[in-house]
Amino acid sequence: MSTPTIATSIGSPPDHERLLVWVEHIAELTAPEQIHWCDGSEEEHELLRERLVEAGTLVRRADAVRPNSYLARSDPADASSVEDRTFVCAARERDAGPMNNWRAPRRMRQTLSALFRGSMRGRTMYVVPFALGPSASDLCRVGVQLTDSAYVAGLLRTMTRMGRPALDALGEHGYFVPCVHSVGRPLLDGADDVPWPCDPENRCIAHFPNTRAVWSYGSGYAANALLSRRCVGLRIASVIARDEGWLAEHMLLLKLTSPEGTVKYVAGAFPSACGKTNLSMLIPTLPGWRVETIGDDIAWMKFGPDGRLRAINPEAGWFGIASEISYESNPNAMAAIERDAIFTNCALTDEGDVWWGGKTPEPPEHLIDWQGNDWSPDCGRPAAHPEAYFAAPAARCPSIAPEWEDPAGVPIDAILFGGRHSGVVPLVREAFDWSHGVFFGATMSSETGATRGGTPGELRFDPFGMRDSCGYHMADYFAHWLRIGQQTDPGKLPKIFHVNWFRKDPETGRFLWPGYGENVRVLAWIFRRCEGRASARETPIGLTPDPTRLDLSGLDLSPERAERVLEVDEAELRAELPVLGDHLARFCGRLPTELRDEFRSLERRLERA
Repeated sequence: MSTPTIATSIGSPPDHERLLVWVEHIAELTAPEQIHWCDGSEEEHELLRERLVEAGTLVRRADAVRPNSYLARSDPADASSVEDRTFVCAARERDAGPMNNWRAPRRMRQTLSALFRGSMRGRTMYVVPFALGPSASDLCRVGVQLTDSAYVAGLLRTMTRMGRPALDALGEHGYFVPCVHSVGRPLLDGADDVPWPCDPENRCIAHFPNTRAVWSYGSGYAANALLSRRCVGLRIASVIARDEGWLAEHMLLLKLTSPEGTVKYVAGAFPSACGKTNLSMLIPTLPGWRVETIGDDIAWMKFGPDGRLRAINPEAGWFGIASEISYESNPNAMAAIERDAIFTNCALTDEGDVWWGGKTPEPPEHLIDWQGNDWSPDCGRPAAHPEAYFAAPAARCPSIAPEWEDPAGVPIDAILFGGRHSGVVPLVREAFDWSHGVFFGATMSSETGATRGGTPGELRFDPFGMRDSCGYHMADYFAHWLRIGQQTDPGKLPKIFHVNWFRKDPETGRFLWPGYGENVRVLAWIFRRCEGRASARETPIGLTPDPTRLDLSGLDLSPERAERVLEVDEAELRAELPVLGDHLARFCGRLPTELRDEFRSLERRLERA
């Protein structure tokens, strides 16, 4: 098979006929000047970074400050995710569901063909094969992203097993998820380039679940352009998982070791700004307990030969919003990005280091802001963009577990759901059974605030943390979870819990629970419940610990305050039932009967309370 004659080809194309034909087809559409087949080598990575530094896209940080790290500043019009321009193009609108934006596939392909025609003219098209998951895992999946952004190609090398490892996993005839991306700024008639090319007026991300493909246009911002993560790792993977009988989840994975040396593995789903990354890298305050990190964002889970649900972290790097971590909340994450990291839209200190809101208790007196301007605390604008982000290799994390790349995955003992609630929801509760636990996930929510554009205190439902990440109808996704629970002996299923670190004292407005490393006390109770060694009391919404059974040793928390953080107020719960009912009603006739029954059972239990 010959390489495309439309452009000069750099690198060694693989012996995979379908891949070569597809690349040629996209090259004919987008008309790049040359095609670069990425091999993932260190030499290639250094070459890409040099190009980006020359173009002004990346600025290298001084090695004395942050070794082998870079800062990028985006176009101000391309500095955030575009959820309103993200589409799930299922064959039928009813299959996309109420939580996805839908466009008819034929109509979207027509739109994309017009946008992409000649979009890479004057640029290099990078062919970036990437593997999600260890290559020896039966859950490993390969994608190939075609992009005209060297910046995106570099991020893919950080976040995935990119290049030769992916091609080895693909072989000569293997299946891959095709992904096409263009910044949408062709270089015509010798026009000069800009540090951050984009076409913000026409940004668009389209997922085709029936053909399992992703197209993204007009943005260089990672959430819109790094297609391995939400696009393939969750939206497309959730469709594959549904069809093949496993789970692709927006979840952390952690390893918890007791003082006796016993190990259990925990998965957890949380809406944004609820401490998911912080929990995955938690430093425990209880003597003898240890937390190690398997993954902080995505978990793929499948039953093993022993009938237990086993999970892998499909990614190879950490990616996060900078404002969600600090030395107080997550020292391990801060250590993970001390070197070999890429930062985007952060501010710069006078010493040449990166800075963002919340990194330190007080901002420096002078910074260079994310747009390159002088900044002081009284200037009335943020120094770093609220969605400034970082990416770094996962192996850099001090708390990384030795088995984080085990192709067999780790056996999951407990699944956590959570949210941010100032009242009503107790610190921790356990589901009565799998169906009740799925109800926990289906009704997961957080209180909105000014940063979300909502009215403070209102509930924003985020089922399973997948509101923006599920590639098909959410009610069918609930049904898939219920079916998963029928695939093995109930005694081998993980126990399911709901946690809430954010309950407040209504009189003072202060958090009742100290959070951060003290959350290990909740994990310890969950651990003992999985062992069958901790007691619980039954409430209308699940099983909660007696405050005397929660290890509060060494913690300045009065018995009264401990009781309040675990309190189940039936009157408040009854008042919230209509909101919960309205949420479930969104799914109309597709809501599984089991979840309707769970809601009615909750109503009855609260009536009797």
